[in-house]
Amino acid sequence: MGSVVLRTGQRMPLVGLGTWQAAPEEVERAVEAALEAGYRLFDTAFNYNNEEAIGNTLKRWIEAGKVEREDLFIVTKLPHIGNRASDVPKYLDKSLKRLQLSYIDLYLVHMPFGFIPDATGDVPAINADGSFVLDLKTDHNAVWKAMEEQVDAGKTKAIGISNFNISQMERLIVNSRIHPANLQVEMHAYLQQKELRIFCETNGIVVTAYSPLGSPGAKQHWQKKYNYSPENFPDLLGHPAVQQIADAHDRTPAQILLRHLVQQHIVVIPKSTSPERIKQNFKIFDFELTPEEMEILNNLDHGEQGRILDFGFFKGVENHPEYPFKGTKKDTHNAVNNVFSSEEKQVAKPLNALCVQNV
Repeated sequence: MGSVVLRTGQRMPLVGLGTWQAAPEEVERAVEAALEAGYRLFDTAFNYNNEEAIGNTLKRWIEAGKVEREDLFIVTKLPHIGNRASDVPKYLDKSLKRLQLSYIDLYLVHMPFGFIPDATGDVPAINADGSFVLDLKTDHNAVWKAMEEQVDAGKTKAIGISNFNISQMERLIVNSRIHPANLQVEMHAYLQQKELRIFCETNGIVVTAYSPLGSPGAKQHWQKKYNYSPENFPDLLGHPAVQQIADAHDRTPAQILLRHLVQQHIVVIPKSTSPERIKQNFKIFDFELTPEEMEILNNLDHGEQGRILDFGFFKGVENHPEYPFKGTKKDTHNAVNNVFSSEEKQVAKPLNALCVQNV
């Protein structure tokens, strides 16, 4: 199994199991299947409400001697309702308790923007109009200093960020004692984030791609949880170019999309609750895409028009001063639909030098 080395010296597996949208009863079975398939990287978050289920499965395997804790790489995240320095240790302790672990391998600030929690302290407060109560005093530098203290305390081995843009990361790096080890962002064939990746490579930050398959289950999840329904939703797995390359290698379209990222040393965390797909998603280290195939997939990139997740389901989030897509937010889903429908049958064009940067 391939891995990348973090600035801490830790080896982070290149393929892990994503657990966003997975209900607790589903995630226990999924983690079990993933462990059996050889996965050792597991990604979760306080916001996913499934840390306890993941912890139950990990505890069973560790106590049975089927896996050593040191062989696992567990990632979880500080929630958007905890983006205050005083809340960092509180929410990390909650995650440790739920996961039944004494330390986390990588702890991420989940969102650059902050919300005010409701009376329970576990979910955001909501205004009368359905919008989220924003914490307009979000201070990244103060939060990061508290994150550094968690490393000092031995509660996490590494710290990083998720969904931050370049300018937000620049501010952190300039003011930090422990630089971010990892950035987790949406990344797939339609949104390849080349400028962001070059910045991370230059600054020694490993990139993790969430939604590497285009998050085919997200639309239904948003409809059910937030009553938020984007009009159009792109289909990466059904793209003719992806299917053609899959046929050439006798692989699934998912394996091709994952291999495309992993071959560029990007960590991927595809989510699945199907044991068979979990196994398939892990079997991407015994073949390699040709330079021509990589070029075809590289050329599917549509920049910001390819973004699926702009957090529009958090009503009013664009009004937060640290909303990461200011100046880039647009009617992404309509744009995506128009661009992709016009290119379904096209053959990839040659890339310029920027597009073939390897991270």
